[in-house]
Amino acid sequence: MPYVNIQVTREGVTSDQKAALIKGTTDLLVDVLGKSPSTTFVVIEEVALENWGIGGLPVAGFRAAASKS
Repeated sequence: MPYVNIQVTREGVTSDQKAALIKGTTDLLVDVLGKSPSTTFVVIEEVALENWGIGGLPVAGFRAAASKS
C-alpha cells in the first residue's frame, strides 16, 4: 500500500496538472514495483511560497539571487 506525498509551492498548479501527477506517480509504482493502483495513494500538498526555502533562502530570495547569476 504505497503512499506518496508531493509538495509543491502554491503557484498555479492546475487541476489537470495535479491529475497528471497522480496518474503518472501511480503508473510509475505499478511499472517499477508492481503495485496495485487501487491501493496506491498519492497526496498533493500546496505550500505557501513564503513557507518554502532553498539553499538557506526563502524561494523568492533564492530566485532573485539565481536571476542575477
